[in-house]
Amino acid sequence: MRKVFCLCLSAMFLIATAAQTPHQSSSSDNGKAAVERVLRTQQDAWNHHDLEGFMAGYWNSSELTFFSGAKQTSGWQATLDRYRSTYNSPGHEMGKLEFSGLRIETLGPEAAFVRGEWHLTMPDGKTPHGLFTLVFHKFPEGWKIVHDHTSAAE
Repeated sequence: MRKVFCLCLSAMFLIATAAQTPHQSSSSDNGKAAVERVLRTQQDAWNHHDLEGFMAGYWNSSELTFFSGAKQTSGWQATLDRYRSTYNSPGHEMGKLEFSGLRIETLGPEAAFVRGEWHLTMPDGKTPHGLFTLVFHKFPEGWKIVHDHTSAAE
């Protein structure tokens, strides 16, 4: 009787585990798709010269961090100001942005880590490019970048 009980308990455990696996995978896939949508929306906003639309993908908080060129920028407003001075001021063009090589890894139901490449095609023919790593957090209003570390190829 004890062996039958243990066998039934083991079978229930296996069934419960198998039933959870597709749901967890589906949840992970949904998170990955949502994060990629944020990035594609940013790319489209940039290519329409909509810097505020691009910034909608970032967490609008003073705790947002952005690292680039050995400099740290803290906060959403400071990050927007940095983008404006670098890409959207007299003598500075936004160009056409393309993200590629995206590797999105969910770290749980509310966090994701993204690695990828960025490429700009400027009106003068220059093509700055580089790599980025992003940390996303899922808020009630959706997935947002809470940390961005971007580097440019030399």
